[in-house]
Amino acid sequence: MKLYLAGPDVFRPDAVQWAASARAQCAAAGHEALVPLDDQAATAAAIYANNLRLIAAADCVLANLDPFRGAEPDSGTCVEIGYALALGKRVIGYAADLRPLRDRLAADADGVCRDAAGWKVEDFGLPLNLMLAVPLRLARGGLAEALRELDRA
Repeated sequence: MKLYLAGPDVFRPDAVQWAASARAQCAAAGHEALVPLDDQAATAAAIYANNLRLIAAADCVLANLDPFRGAEPDSGTCVEIGYALALGKRVIGYAADLRPLRDRLAADADGVCRDAAGWKVEDFGLPLNLMLAVPLRLARGGLAEALRELDRA
């Protein structure tokens, strides 16, 4: 299968080495990794178009949903997931911590879970916003666990 690897990993200081390792892990599992770094696009519009092209070419999306710059997954990754779902692609999300969001954020004196700005956090017992947790298969861990979940699916 062709697997699009969504996530903020492209921003890592070691992104090129990460991509090589991710490709090797996918190949060892019998799959081809499609990585957003695969194209040398230099403009925002070109990167966007390339990522959509790669998602369309993929059989499945594996999405890193670890918190990025806050308590929620990377916003670009969420767009990629939405696009993949709209195309009817299977998406497997993975994160190191899949405890319910309410357990990762503090409750106030009234027992209501709120974020740092005081906004209520939905309380369905899900590890992520329902728009991610409901349609995705979730794996606790990293890419290796997502690949194992793909085999089980």
